[in-house]
Amino acid sequence: MTAASRPDRLARLLGAGREVAAFARQATLLHRDVAAIVPRRLEGGPDVVVLLHGLFASAGVLRPLRERIEERTGAHTASFSYVPGPGVEWVAERLASLVAQLPSGARVHLVGHSMGGVVARWFAQEHPGAASVVQTISLASPFGGTSRARLLPATAGRDIAPDSDLLRRLAARAAETAHVPHLSIVAGGDSVVDGPAALPIGEVWVVPAVGHNALLYHARVAEVVADRVRARGVVAPAA
Repeated sequence: MTAASRPDRLARLLGAGREVAAFARQATLLHRDVAAIVPRRLEGGPDVVVLLHGLFASAGVLRPLRERIEERTGAHTASFSYVPGPGVEWVAERLASLVAQLPSGARVHLVGHSMGGVVARWFAQEHPGAASVVQTISLASPFGGTSRARLLPATAGRDIAPDSDLLRRLAARAAETAHVPHLSIVAGGDSVVDGPAALPIGEVWVVPAVGHNALLYHARVAEVVADRVRARGVVAPAA
């Protein structure tokens, strides 16, 4: 092993360790927040951050991020869980149902992990119920597809495969909805999404040596998401 390769090897080992720790943490959170969380009043401000999980997860795995957003921004948060298998458009309809239940005047910030980020942007670009969306943020989302999706026979797998018609339409129409800003947060050590993990428009931030699931629990990621909510929101930071 050359001296130059040692730092890379160490970074990979640390990244693998973080990913194992993230899986263990998710195991303790999967059973949480299975029922939808929908704020019924907008006391304190109109901003609502809706968090969308990825395949084979639940809204519970997003709980640490959700709590950090609430703490740092004072914004309301919302979430729902869905079973693996249904495709992006089906989950987007579930999202539309939740958004329709929000109080009048809500300003919606969509934050999605993995396929949840694709759902967020699809909803913002393609759904007629997206007028209240003020921004979208994706975390480790397969906007260029992932070859591993071909192992999934369900609609979700077809939607996030590299040759997906849905992803091609999303990319082709992204510029038409550039007025809804997007931030792609990319896991530099992602072993799940092996294709491009950034939308063709908007900003891109790559977090080095962090895996697909560990990205959810990275302290700096939570801070950046909270900063974006504050920047686009009308809420003041919580005490």
